[in-house]
Amino acid sequence: MTVLDTRKERLEFNKLQKRLRRNVGSAIADYNMIEDGDKIMVCLSGGKDSYCMLDILLNLQKTAPVSFEVIAVNLDQKQPGFPPEVLPRYLTGLGVPFHILEKDTYSVVTELVPEGKTYCGLCSRLRRGTLYSFAQQIGATKIALGHHRDDIIETLFLNMFYGGKLKAMPPKLLSDDKQNVVIRPLAYCKEEDLVDYAELKAFPIIPCNLCGSQDNLQRQVIKEMLQGWEKQNPGRMETIFAAIKSVAPSQLADTELFDFANLKLERPSRIGMVNLWEGEGDGVRESA
Repeated sequence: MTVLDTRKERLEFNKLQKRLRRNVGSAIADYNMIEDGDKIMVCLSGGKDSYCMLDILLNLQKTAPVSFEVIAVNLDQKQPGFPPEVLPRYLTGLGVPFHILEKDTYSVVTELVPEGKTYCGLCSRLRRGTLYSFAQQIGATKIALGHHRDDIIETLFLNMFYGGKLKAMPPKLLSDDKQNVVIRPLAYCKEEDLVDYAELKAFPIIPCNLCGSQDNLQRQVIKEMLQGWEKQNPGRMETIFAAIKSVAPSQLADTELFDFANLKLERPSRIGMVNLWEGEGDGVRESA
């Protein structure tokens, strides 16, 4: 490799890193994700997205206008072949405080989910419950998840096509029990940028063998559809995400979100109409 090649790659890496930091910083600012004194529990799965999230948050921590703490947490779900030494070694090398939780949700999921059905729904619920409880134990004020822009858009279409609901993943969420605030700092980041960044940083990726082993996942079908749209019409994903941020309730059909039942005409009175056209009574007359 020539010196020119090395410099060019370094330049491209710097541009990518700045873009990701800018996107994360913008999302944090737009939704007030992180406040002074926050204790952020960063959920680290061993996948590219959570590695990128941790890396970017640690970098932003050095220059952020507020002071916040970062604690990495991994849930070891006891999947066969999961390498338990990878994350502790990586996090120890970074000098980041961390916890490894052990809970055999793998056996529960594979036992309860019928053959031919996907594991993701039950798996995510079990995982979420464990992480929410632990966040309260350690006094975390925010729980950071690694969902990115493409995840949010895919969820929108999953809910529309398969659930009959118009909803996605919000960048910031208060849990149903009002005990945890979930943030998604990568909400403005493209998946392709995260793939490139993870490769350049050489993160020790741990694949998920639980859902990755299943064919024809609904999310994968949606992903392929969206990728096809983006290929045919570059920029479509950006437009869809912009739509998620710009909702007009009066132009949909949810009677709980907008009061359609009490819509009334707001026409001016007849006298008002005459005055409008006649000014102070000057000679505008209606024809017979």
